Amino acid sequence: MTGHSPPFASPEVLSAEFRDQSYLADPELATAIYLAVSLDKPLLLEGEAGVGKTEVAKALAGALDRRLIRLQCYEGIDASQALYEWNYSRQLIAVRAMQAGEDSKHVDDLFAEEFLVERPLLAALKGGDSAVLLVDELDRADDEFEAFLLEVLSEFAVTIPEVGRIGADRPPAVIITSNRTRELHDALKRRCLYHWIDHPTLEREVEIIGIRAPAVPAALARQVAGAVARLRELDVAKRPGVAEAIDWANALAFLGVESLNGEAASSTLGAVLKDHDDLELARASIGRVVEE
Repeated sequence: MTGHSPPFASPEVLSAEFRDQSYLADPELATAIYLAVSLDKPLLLEGEAGVGKTEVAKALAGALDRRLIRLQCYEGIDASQALYEWNYSRQLIAVRAMQAGEDSKHVDDLFAEEFLVERPLLAALKGGDSAVLLVDELDRADDEFEAFLLEVLSEFAVTIPEVGRIGADRPPAVIITSNRTRELHDALKRRCLYHWIDHPTLEREVEIIGIRAPAVPAALARQVAGAVARLRELDVAKRPGVAEAIDWANALAFLGVESLNGEAASSTLGAVLKDHDDLELARASIGRVVEE
């Protein structure tokens, strides 16, 4: 037990709060988020790109009225880029001021916190339970960075040689996402709660479009959701996500399309498919994609 009151009374309350943030969380996801924030455990969300993993962290920050701190992972990211670095230009100015006798600082003062540049992990540790830390697309980082992140999340503290130990009195809420381009290590998974987010059902996607794109007529939203579901069944390189479905519906509504047909779909496919071969395949199968 964590010894403190959970931020949400129940998974159902969390789900309602998320709906207020325009995010529809199914019961399983709502329960996973509820347990993670109540038990101070990181939540690892895996699934294909575009299924709404990143939006979970945004909705959580909005529902809790906390600051969202995002660490975008990429190939080659290292600890200094994620944790902290020193402001060398400010340190150099201070050194020159000391040499000129214009400043009473000592050399040791050059490594005070005023010269420390916070990166996302350090900002989240200092923010504590007033922050939501999003570690986005961890699968893009290498094994060494994943091991470093595990060490930070195990203690919710780091030691900076010149400053000392900096830790969170109460840990931030942590959401980790992965598109599963590589398998994450078991050690990290053991530290986290886990949930897989799949593409939504047709009815759920219609509901999502209705909430995220309220200007889209209900009938058109249903046609778009159905067409996107059929696009996902094609042999495309990148299956369109919920975000692309919303973009497509908005684009069609903006053009004044009231009912999806082959011509409208073909001319606007660039809103939902972002690969040349996928576009050609979809246009060749437009009759299958759009049920007129």
